[in-house]
Amino acid sequence: MYQVVDSPMMPAVTNEPEKARNPPSRGIYLLPNLFTTACLFSGFYSVVAAIDRDFAVAAGAIFIAMLADGLDGRVARWTGTESPFGKEYDSLADMVAFGVAPAVLVYQWGVVRISEYGQEWRQFGWIIAFFYALCAALRLARFNTATAAGGDKRYFQGLPSPSAAATVGAFVWFFAKWREPGLQGLILAFAVTGYAAALMVSSFSYLSLKQVDVSARMKYSYVAFVILPMLILIKWDPPTMLFAMFISYATYGPVQWLGRKLRRPRAPPSVPSS
Repeated sequence: MYQVVDSPMMPAVTNEPEKARNPPSRGIYLLPNLFTTACLFSGFYSVVAAIDRDFAVAAGAIFIAMLADGLDGRVARWTGTESPFGKEYDSLADMVAFGVAPAVLVYQWGVVRISEYGQEWRQFGWIIAFFYALCAALRLARFNTATAAGGDKRYFQGLPSPSAAATVGAFVWFFAKWREPGLQGLILAFAVTGYAAALMVSSFSYLSLKQVDVSARMKYSYVAFVILPMLILIKWDPPTMLFAMFISYATYGPVQWLGRKLRRPRAPPSVPSS
């Protein structure tokens, strides 16, 4: 028992824990998880649309999942409602939207077509689709481990799974406009899928777009000559422009690594002593 001292010079002592001041309301905690749920729903809807062979809608649902995934973390940071539950829920939703959905999309679109050229090509197709899903799971597990260890948040190790899913989705969306891509086009589609999958588990560094300060000032020339033309091109031909954007970002890691290797100064040859 503590003795309460009634004195103006000494505060009263109590054994009751101090309550947190202005705790976030339960509704605020729901807000970031609603965006995560939207990401999960978009990934699920992409799978359903791919099964129904509506490939443009399936690819578009992946991009909607990307928007929801980018908002849930920002909303949680802005409102101070980050939680271990939210991080785990976000990872599970990402696996559906950016791991399973693109794999099902490329399987439904390409494996049926490529099987017409032989059973070996069919096996090649579904193995690539599974390889993509596997690499996405490994990528997310490594990301969660690196985040728990307190890694550098400015860069990702390996291609982020949303960017890999966008690369695959935009490419299939682009090819979906062709009725018969042919064997060469199908091989290219599975090659792009395998390329994106391998980059997810690579050690290449990618700049984290989540750390971009959206409230920072931007030059008018950058808006006029970069942002505005990009938005116009996306509006004019979404699959082509989106694929060009995300394949460029995916290739950024290997190109940057190669550039560092070439710029690294070589050690001078040792001169034998007389």
